[in-house]
Amino acid sequence: MENAEPFSASTAPLTWHDFLERMRHPSASEFVKSIKTFIVSFSNNPPDPERDSASVQEFLSNMESAFRAHPLWAGRSEEELDSAGEGLEKYIMTKLFTRVFASHPDDVKLDDELYEKLALVQQFIRPEHLDIQPAYQNETSWLLAQKELQKINIYKAPRDKLVCILSCCKVISNLLFNASTDANESLPGADEFLPVLIYVTIKANPPQLHSNLLYIQRYRRESRLVGEAAYFFTNMLSAESFVMNINGESLSMDETEFQKNMESAQALIYGLSGDYDGGQSQSQSISEPKEIKKENSTVPVESTTEESNMKEQPVRKIPSVSDLENKGANMIMKDEMSIKEFRNFQYLYSRAGDLTVGDVEDLLNSYKQLVLRYVSLAKGLGVSVSSSQSSETQNSSVTTDAAEDKGSTGVFSGNSESKLTEEVES
Repeated sequence: MENAEPFSASTAPLTWHDFLERMRHPSASEFVKSIKTFIVSFSNNPPDPERDSASVQEFLSNMESAFRAHPLWAGRSEEELDSAGEGLEKYIMTKLFTRVFASHPDDVKLDDELYEKLALVQQFIRPEHLDIQPAYQNETSWLLAQKELQKINIYKAPRDKLVCILSCCKVISNLLFNASTDANESLPGADEFLPVLIYVTIKANPPQLHSNLLYIQRYRRESRLVGEAAYFFTNMLSAESFVMNINGESLSMDETEFQKNMESAQALIYGLSGDYDGGQSQSQSISEPKEIKKENSTVPVESTTEESNMKEQPVRKIPSVSDLENKGANMIMKDEMSIKEFRNFQYLYSRAGDLTVGDVEDLLNSYKQLVLRYVSLAKGLGVSVSSSQSSETQNSSVTTDAAEDKGSTGVFSGNSESKLTEEVES
């Protein structure tokens, strides 16, 4: 963990504020002009992931070299120069995020396939399936690691997304270390760490995991993806590769049992209230769950006689709240337009630091869970999602549009960025 301190230092709020302040200096006008030209030129080109990555890496490298030779950074330490590079990367990539993230149809397809597959696997997987030793099993504490990984879509900058992965991995690493100490076992290594990371990744199942990892690979400054950050990120890539190709053998179970578990998971998630065909459609791929059918087939036709009513009318099971929630969540996943409904909830993409209440961590987590369940239940019941209350309070939100543009990190000055934005885009 020796490399953790330099990485932590580079993520301090000073990184961003210092960069903005220096860009506002009159002598930095050429830098501002170069940034503006690059963003406009880049945005006007059609998406090409490999070319885009090379272009960004080259621009960041050239600009950092120019920083070192400029009087604004004369006599500055390596840490301060590194902070300038971090600030530049953050600014450039937050501006280009919508242009480069998940820009290729193949990446979007892989995201969907991986998300749906993990949604099924997480229904039945257990630590024993990954040969995790009982001494290291701690599913309650693993929730902390899952929470860190699930934050990855809150942010736009490659470094901030990478920090989510590092935080997840450090939670796991610390838990394994403590468990080994308590059990008088030898210190855990990669053989103990990777299975737990795989399990946590499956249980967390963050949307667009594939695109997030590609985004970090392509646009995180190559010279900074080293040391501890590189080690943990490589493990995450290994975890992704594992879950993409997961089967019975990889989970230490018979393939027939694996397929049966996948079918049962489909019945739970996709076939609530009679939607599932019980595995009768042999042509239907396990990895491609069928579309949910409308529920009018289970409504009995009113008979003309009392006898037929008694004999033919089936007793319809009232779905539980959990059933409705799971069904609605699937509908959200299948319907891209449903994702936009989450934008109506002003605090969903906020961090605790964005709020004015003293201790808000538990409140914020509860709020996010409430939003997900509310939208899922609304979809499951077939009713529209009301956003009137959230719209009325939107103007008083502490999460401003400027903060959202920067990935809602909660440590950046909206006023400072707006000033740089005016200079760059004027």
